[in-house]
Amino acid sequence: MADPSSYRPRPGEIPDSPGVYRFRDEHRRVIYVGKAKSLRQRLANYFQDLAGLHPRTRSMVTTAASVEWTVVSTEVEALQLEYSWIKEFDPRFNVKYRDDKSYPYLAVTMNEDFPRVQVMRGHKKKGVRYFGPYAHAWAIRDTVDLMLRVFPVRTCSAGVFKNAARTGRPCLLGYIGKCSAPCVERISAEDHRELAEEFCDFMAGRTGTYLRRLERQMADAAEEMEYERAARLRDDIGALKKAMEKNAVVLADATDADLIAVAEDELEAAVQIFHVRGGRVRGQRGWVTDKVEEITTGALVEHALQQLYGEETGDAVPREVLVPALPDPVEPVQEWLTNRRGSNVSLRVPQRGDKKALMETVERNAQQALVLHKTKRASDLTTRSRALEEISDALELDSAPLRIECYDISHLQGDDVVASMVVFEDGLARKSEYRRFQIKGFAGQDDVRSMHEVITRRFRRYLAEKERTGEWTDGEEPGAEPGAQADPGTAAAGLAEPPASTLTEDDGRPKRFAYPPQLVVVDGGAPQVAAAQRALDELGIDDIAVCGLAKRLEEVWLPGDDDPVVLPRTSEGLYLLQRIRDEAHRFAITYQRTKRAKRFRSSPLDDVPGLGDTRKQALIKHFGSLKRLRSATIEQICDVPGIGRKTAETIVAALAQAVPGGPAVNTATGEIMDDTEEPGQQTGSPGEPVSTGAPDERRGQER
Repeated sequence: MADPSSYRPRPGEIPDSPGVYRFRDEHRRVIYVGKAKSLRQRLANYFQDLAGLHPRTRSMVTTAASVEWTVVSTEVEALQLEYSWIKEFDPRFNVKYRDDKSYPYLAVTMNEDFPRVQVMRGHKKKGVRYFGPYAHAWAIRDTVDLMLRVFPVRTCSAGVFKNAARTGRPCLLGYIGKCSAPCVERISAEDHRELAEEFCDFMAGRTGTYLRRLERQMADAAEEMEYERAARLRDDIGALKKAMEKNAVVLADATDADLIAVAEDELEAAVQIFHVRGGRVRGQRGWVTDKVEEITTGALVEHALQQLYGEETGDAVPREVLVPALPDPVEPVQEWLTNRRGSNVSLRVPQRGDKKALMETVERNAQQALVLHKTKRASDLTTRSRALEEISDALELDSAPLRIECYDISHLQGDDVVASMVVFEDGLARKSEYRRFQIKGFAGQDDVRSMHEVITRRFRRYLAEKERTGEWTDGEEPGAEPGAQADPGTAAAGLAEPPASTLTEDDGRPKRFAYPPQLVVVDGGAPQVAAAQRALDELGIDDIAVCGLAKRLEEVWLPGDDDPVVLPRTSEGLYLLQRIRDEAHRFAITYQRTKRAKRFRSSPLDDVPGLGDTRKQALIKHFGSLKRLRSATIEQICDVPGIGRKTAETIVAALAQAVPGGPAVNTATGEIMDDTEEPGQQTGSPGEPVSTGAPDERRGQER
């Protein structure tokens, strides 16, 4: 525990101007980020008598070992920089909202030639119109099913669309009138895009125009005695009204607003957001956070606004934001929201009328969310604590293992040997810390030797970080020894790793292998445990416990013991170890299958220097298959757009050296594919190779 006076800045050092400050711990990790209108006044509050500080603030300043600041010109700049640093450094003492689900949106892909209506989750893409979020995906599908009667926009995937265009036959929706079938040119691309625009306008709340137009068309059809057409229009109107009824009208038709409510106690806070568009509640979401710092309701609202709109621009930021309490000061936040929208944004507390009544509903939802979360968490905390205590007692550890790392080896009959490292902190998976390794020290199948190599590489990096001997080596992927691979799943979740060149000694971002576990678990028995312990001994590390969990009888093996430790089948500790071991196995085998699939999809064209994916696809599209390409002359290859004579000669030479593979097999039926197609070639859309099925046939033998 550090004494704040040991790193307190000298009088006069801190400027009396707006800025953002960072507290760092002894490992140079950023543990807290804050902003201030006056850095001098704000930082002075942290260096008073510890007895006068809030317990959470006292914990933060005693954990910190240094403080630094950056001066900015305005409070709006401070707000923007604070948000950027919180996202970058993920400080442990800052408020961080935990979204309990990935909310689905109704999306219209206006960035495609033929826009598609579909359900989307995750990060928003440029050129796609989003509506929502919705609580459930089935609610989106029900709404779309009703609206396709009036707006028959394409909903099929790219593969189905291309197959229909190739065969000249639309899918079922095209036959029953719920798709305008642009795939078979029943409608032009321009008309289909206009239809998609009308769909978006209706979803955005501009409903009156379309309903009046349909009613007018229905009356005209009835007057002209076209009763079947009039009946269809009547049904279309009914479908649209039914779709509108799914979103209750709560405010005036032109109202676009987000309502944010907060329910809190001394330890936690729950935030609920209702999205109102066109006077109707279009979506709802909620977050829960630990109050790791002393914070007011207005500050909680400010953090919620940062999380909601930090990545949004334009119409995604509504004209009006209603909150239970205003941030202090409110002007910089309001100016920041206005800049992100591009026009004025009203940030206020509703005082009366329909908006006040709706805010009370949102507040009730927040209260219920907080109660539900506390009920679940109480159970979870108790169970996890008991599990860690049982592991500590069974393995005779000095304290509960708050950080556990588990390693597993995976291969297929000795090929594509890989390893995984998963991390659990406080009994919960920390997926941003997961790592994957390729075994490159030797060839063949040897789980014990592989385990020794992985443990050695992981903890060699830990020692390097601990001794601060330098940066990552050139050409090496950050966060991994040579052969280690970063998890692509962390980037899809928004946890993408930065390039190695940005990881300086003064950077507060967590280093990849900088923090040791209290317990290393290996998937295996006594041999694997002995290999892991030997690796640690060779590195001179003696303060990390090692154990192994054997699958056969779920026995826990310790280094040097002839007999295993047997935990009761009902033990929470055993259950936690099983979860960790199974997660390591899942992560390893997923990586191994990915590598194997990549190897099976390889093509002789991959060896042609300077030949990219675009020209590969052009070649396959022109000739139809690799077999026909092999038999083509240099002149015929030169006929392909973008292929010159020198490249054509290189392609002919590469294909002549390659050995043709065997026929592709349909693993479901055993049928041999058409001999004009070769394994790894595409039979559908360009760039989507067809697997031969061999990996699945051998899957039962993979480790």
